[in-house]
Amino acid sequence: MPVKKALIIGAGIAGIATAIRLAVKGYRVDVFEGNSHPGGKLSEFEQEDFRFDAGPSLFTMPQYVDELFILAGKNPADFFNYQQLDVVCRYFYEDGTILSAYADEEQFAAEVNQQTGEAVSSVKEYLKNSANIYSITNHVFLERSLHRLKTYLHWDTLRSVFRFPQIDASRTMHKANQLFFKDKRLTQLYDRYATYNGSNPYTAPATLNVIPHLEQHYGAYFPEGGMYNIVSSLVKLAESLGVVFHYNSPVEEIVLEKQSAKAVKVKGELISADVIVSNMDVWFTYHRLLKQHPHLFPKKILRQERSSSALIFYWGINKQFAQLNLHNIFFSNDYQAEFDHIWQQKNIYRDPTVYLNISSKYKPDDAPKGCENWFAMINVPSNTGQNWDSLISIARQNIITKLSRILGEDINGLILSESILDPRSIESRTASYQGSLYGTSSNSQFAAFLRHANRSSSIKNLYFCGGSVHPGGGIPLCLLSAKIVSDWIA
Repeated sequence: MPVKKALIIGAGIAGIATAIRLAVKGYRVDVFEGNSHPGGKLSEFEQEDFRFDAGPSLFTMPQYVDELFILAGKNPADFFNYQQLDVVCRYFYEDGTILSAYADEEQFAAEVNQQTGEAVSSVKEYLKNSANIYSITNHVFLERSLHRLKTYLHWDTLRSVFRFPQIDASRTMHKANQLFFKDKRLTQLYDRYATYNGSNPYTAPATLNVIPHLEQHYGAYFPEGGMYNIVSSLVKLAESLGVVFHYNSPVEEIVLEKQSAKAVKVKGELISADVIVSNMDVWFTYHRLLKQHPHLFPKKILRQERSSSALIFYWGINKQFAQLNLHNIFFSNDYQAEFDHIWQQKNIYRDPTVYLNISSKYKPDDAPKGCENWFAMINVPSNTGQNWDSLISIARQNIITKLSRILGEDINGLILSESILDPRSIESRTASYQGSLYGTSSNSQFAAFLRHANRSSSIKNLYFCGGSVHPGGGIPLCLLSAKIVSDWIA
């Protein structure tokens, strides 16, 4: 019996994981990537004497990476290692409050009580609710396709359906969080988790309050070698299984034959396969690679509201700050105004919440001695034609002013080098429509059911993985999309 062949479009984290899973199942796999390197948004670069992880900087649920090595019959620790963070994040508020989010639940609850006066019981009750939502949604929303009858024939799925009212989909994250906490600082802290999938806590369903459980219960980690080591380790694993990566090889077209995906066109050459999996943003998959077949487009899905994007400044800083950690958040004083600007006005609020990642805290050689590599990010709207040059200039000054005020130091005078990533460059470098980081937003109670499926309903042998399709964006969900695709293909 001839070996079946699979082609993967895009070497993002989900494309790499899909390649591994299909290779384990006996497929001959080729991955075509338009860039000169794998990883998609999860990339790295060097700037003078500083190294930066360019994209995702939070690593949770490492078991999904380990699982890929185990599937291949290898010991994960021989290839990929990581350490758990004692402090997941450090939060800075405009009123001077500094809150350390300890990984240990008891320690975190005590810290919250000491710094804000919020009852320990409130924190524990909130995390218990988050865990409950996870227990209901995990098998239905995360690990299986919502678009297969087989999913709903599992007993654990039926149990989850009966418990559906408990996932709190009828009210917003913000309204739910307000009822859990008396202190507005805690409400703001947990509202922030909407940004983990590019959504708005004032409109997104409280079901998204599942996210804190993933971070608090399963922990946050730092990979040895930095975030990009996730990519490089998995690429080595894939290559050891016979997967072939073709870089600087953008796919030009998916070739159909009687509504069945039969081949891809790369540099004018047709390459046939039994299965084609697109890790490219689903919008671009249709509009670039299937533009000859608009009658097959899922038009309603492609018109859905996109997730938010990001504006990132990569700064080489000529100082070390003892009060900062790997992950740091500097909150806006008016969170609702910030989200109104992002979602209604489609611009950037004058006082944005700033996320600051400093990998040199755990990997000292990412910066010269006495220096730090700052990944300073704010949430911004997707690209719909704004004057980004003007917005970036104003935002840069507002970010520097904010950090300088809270840290008591003139940050501008410490910047040795700078690079910028904005929605336009995110779109051009990673084929993410409008520069949105997570495909469509989750700003409605039915959003989880409305994401594009992991298989085309109109084109046979065409599958999808990555952050623009089910179950969503972020490293863990992208890895789960690969699992769903490989199970479906099998």
